[in-house]
Amino acid sequence: MNHDFEDIEVKENGLSLLKKALKNKREKVMVGTGSMADPYMPIEKRLEYTRSALKLIYKYGHGFTCITKSDLVLRDLDLIRKVNENSKAVIQMTLTTADEDLCKILEPNVCTTKRRVEVLKTLNEENIPTIVWLCPILPFINDTEDNINEILDYCIESNVKGILCFQMGMTLRDGNREYFYQKLDENFPNLKEKYITHFKSNYEVPSPNNSKLMKIFYKRTKKAGIMNNFNEIFPYLYEFPKNETTKQSTLL
Repeated sequence: MNHDFEDIEVKENGLSLLKKALKNKREKVMVGTGSMADPYMPIEKRLEYTRSALKLIYKYGHGFTCITKSDLVLRDLDLIRKVNENSKAVIQMTLTTADEDLCKILEPNVCTTKRRVEVLKTLNEENIPTIVWLCPILPFINDTEDNINEILDYCIESNVKGILCFQMGMTLRDGNREYFYQKLDENFPNLKEKYITHFKSNYEVPSPNNSKLMKIFYKRTKKAGIMNNFNEIFPYLYEFPKNETTKQSTLL
């Protein structure tokens, strides 16, 4: 990037490109967003690009899924409900820590975990399926049994359909590693040196507690009947419900 990490660039013709793609696509598909940037970041309140995209997705009869950390998704509940009734909508929510104060440090400028859980519960009440991303789990910060169990409690209470967790840990690429270490110095003095000692310049940064925490994860999700295998969850997210009758819709 040629700008500060916190800054963003907006694809001004994104909606026109989306309209062209959806209008000309014969086969109905799930349209996903949020893998690289949250579709409900603060600027969405003004731009309404995600809301406009949802209108197009509904109009042309496709499905929708997104990954977010924001309660702004509830602003578009009317459209998400319509898409789900017409085809399929799945909301994916990231949960990282049950500690509200720690959440404000790790994930500034977004709503805290408790608010996200309220969003999950609201979506469940509307019969909109949800998937939780349990990541990143930062070594020596939130990689504790108490934290994982509390997040799993939240997921069970919210009746989530699945939880994605590849391992208890994180990844660090060249470029974002330097940014991450800067933030460690600001918020967790002397922890950077511990990271350098344990992980050097590795891309994968697993928690020393990974094995123990993953056993808890698999045991509790299996008992609760929550999907916990990415080989099962990803096909579910990508699959458009072809066995159901879907049609091109007209917005009221």
